Amino acid sequence: MTGLCLGLAAVIQLSIPVDHCTVAWHHSIEKIRWEEDYRTDGDKLIAEAARVRGFGAGMEIPERAVWHDGYWEYRPRLSPLQSVRLTRSTFTADYQLCWDGECHTLTDLLGPAEEGAAVELFACPVGE
Repeated sequence: MTGLCLGLAAVIQLSIPVDHCTVAWHHSIEKIRWEEDYRTDGDKLIAEAARVRGFGAGMEIPERAVWHDGYWEYRPRLSPLQSVRLTRSTFTADYQLCWDGECHTLTDLLGPAEEGAAVELFACPVGE
């Protein structure tokens, strides 16, 4: 089964036996929630949808976005990705990784952030 892995410095720290998740965070200046949905496809991640509650500095809403249930929603136009890089900071709210109806901060999953530490989210084999 393909699942999701979180890695630090190219070392797998955690594997999760799910094939889709949501990455969520709050913009560091505007404090507005942003969410992106990903699913695995072999060894790649596919960006399926994105939602943002508003707009502001560096948060331009794509023209194709539609307002729905308090969010601007759209489908990112990205090629399949090897990984998604999440750079952590002690000066901003932590990223959340959500699956099966529950959200977990990276601190809950991996421990406290080191300033500037990058976590990679990628597809990986799990449960074999």
